Amino acid sequence: MNEEMKVARNVFDTICHMFDSLDYHYDRHDEDLAVHCTVQGDDLPMDIVLIVHAERQLVTLLSPMPFPVPEDRRMDMALAVNIANYGMIDGSFDFDLSSGEIRFRMTTSYIESLLSEPVFQYMLACAAQTIDEYNDRFFMISKGMLSLEQFVEMEADVDTEEE
Repeated sequence: MNEEMKVARNVFDTICHMFDSLDYHYDRHDEDLAVHCTVQGDDLPMDIVLIVHAERQLVTLLSPMPFPVPEDRRMDMALAVNIANYGMIDGSFDFDLSSGEIRFRMTTSYIESLLSEPVFQYMLACAAQTIDEYNDRFFMISKGMLSLEQFVEMEADVDTEEE
């Protein structure tokens, strides 16, 4: 095992230990250096995967939305995702216009550094809070229950509250 892989394995073990210390149920995929868990939000469950990329020295958190966006709603969704991403400090939503898939993505690098459990706890908590804030709105847009205009108004209300 080369040094790059030893460091990646150590990062992976730290992530698993973090889940153990939080007493979270998770699936561990040692061969892929990936951890999968499901977190229950206020409305929709959130599938979250943390992947250690040895060659890039990155940890990526991915969380796909559990619904596709129909073709007739994709342009509104693209705009909604862009609006949601604008003020985010950590992480972002990716929207694939061709497939209608949305996912949340957050990364952190461990190049020449050591990452501790609190970093991964932060990633998990930040992602869960952000996803939980938007997944129901994105779902309602995809089903035609929320218009882009209503979404924009909701975002404006949040921005006003934060000032």
